Amino acid sequence: MSELTGGRSAIVHQTGGMRAVWSGWIAFGLVSVPVQLFNAVDEHGHGLHLVHAADGARIRLRRVCEAEEREIPQSELARGWEAPDGRMVILHDADMEALPLPTRRTVEVLGFVPIEDVDPVLYSRPYWVGFHGRAAQRPYALLTEALARSGRLAVCKVALRTRERLAVLRPRRCSLVLQTLLWPEELRDPGDLSSPAPLTDRELQLAEVLMSEMTGVDLSELHDEYAAALEQLIDVKAAGGQPRELPEPAPAVDLLAVLEESVRAAREARQDDGGPGERAVRRDR
Repeated sequence: MSELTGGRSAIVHQTGGMRAVWSGWIAFGLVSVPVQLFNAVDEHGHGLHLVHAADGARIRLRRVCEAEEREIPQSELARGWEAPDGRMVILHDADMEALPLPTRRTVEVLGFVPIEDVDPVLYSRPYWVGFHGRAAQRPYALLTEALARSGRLAVCKVALRTRERLAVLRPRRCSLVLQTLLWPEELRDPGDLSSPAPLTDRELQLAEVLMSEMTGVDLSELHDEYAAALEQLIDVKAAGGQPRELPEPAPAVDLLAVLEESVRAAREARQDDGGPGERAVRRDR
């Protein structure tokens, strides 16, 4: 088996036949790793159409040329930048491929930081990173294992989908994930959203007890229930009925009483699931 054939077999096996959305190199120091990126997210739609509410007719979006007043096929589309004097600079796909940007073909590692140094609010879209070719296996394994041992993230830049993105590389199950980040200036300033309400030691104690009781969440067992609720809504509307409104949760009037009741309910749920026995809670009000 040739090296080229072996490299292709490894990629197909390791990615489950997914199609690469980007090919290039990871560069850290003088080490270069040929890699491919694969979409890690498979978002599911719910089959809803945009319609005219008055008669239910479909609303379709079309690409219409303002000058010729006709619909333009995908093959005739390009990107354009309007100059101050009104001229339109046309950029074709070939022009974008020739963009003089190093990160267009290289994931440029800028440095390594502790995981806690990256604010989770910056995380955007994940991509699986696969080594490309047999020669890439050792440096790929080296970077993956080194990141896992260090507990650090590799901060990098990469050009994806016509723009340069900030990103991090992190290990996951002996492979790499590239997670794009928002640029810090893309975050809106929320102002001061903190609450000035004072809290008692007893309220904080009960909140901590409640959190300790509500542990052991298995994310793999959680599922999107929106599709089932949407199907139920459609069935009701199709039968000429009206959907039942769910009651909104009432704000807590007696926060301490609500916390105590929540702790009791959480303990009963854990006991029903075979969890550890009840732990004593002091009632030193």
